Amino acid sequence: MVKVTIIGRVSDGMPLAQGQRLHEENNDVLTTYKKQAEFILKEISLQALPSSKMTILVDHHCFNYMVENGICYLTLCESSYPRKLAFHYLQDLQQEFERLDSSLVDRITKPYTFIKLDTIIGNIRKQYVDTRTQANLSKLNAHRQKELDIATEELSLITERKRRVEMMERKMEAHISTSPVWESKRLEIIALKWTPITILLVVASVLLWTSLILQDDFR
Repeated sequence: MVKVTIIGRVSDGMPLAQGQRLHEENNDVLTTYKKQAEFILKEISLQALPSSKMTILVDHHCFNYMVENGICYLTLCESSYPRKLAFHYLQDLQQEFERLDSSLVDRITKPYTFIKLDTIIGNIRKQYVDTRTQANLSKLNAHRQKELDIATEELSLITERKRRVEMMERKMEAHISTSPVWESKRLEIIALKWTPITILLVVASVLLWTSLILQDDFR
């Protein structure tokens, strides 16, 4: 069953629209899944995840997403839901989305404000609730021998990788900020100590050079 759907802008990870909430689902659970979906969208925008197609496993569910023309179509399904059907669903979303005025996408500045898409998502999702309908069975049986060549990864591994990258970045920033070479106080002391000496050396060199020239002129 399709539980969460988000259509987002890849350039900045902005979620544009989502389907209507399912009443039979716990709100807290759906909120958690929604945050995970937003995290995945952001990682795609940062190029930390493939900008093509992928399946991400989490808690007996899986996120399936595809990226086309700078737009990410992402859905959460139960792990038992046929992946082939999930990607048919995303393709249908893409086809409907691309019929809209593309200039509207760039004008959106707040998350989930492309309200027109919510209705489209809801209407298409209804077609994929029952996997046993004739239309869905036909989609599953078409090219039955051909397996989907799509990368799969656990969400826990993705979040752990993100955590390690952020930890390394913090360590590098801390090292730079505490390094004696780059410490502003240290630079200030060096400047106060050596600037007068440098000026005296330059002045002395100029005077010596001038005196030598004058001596040569009077010979």
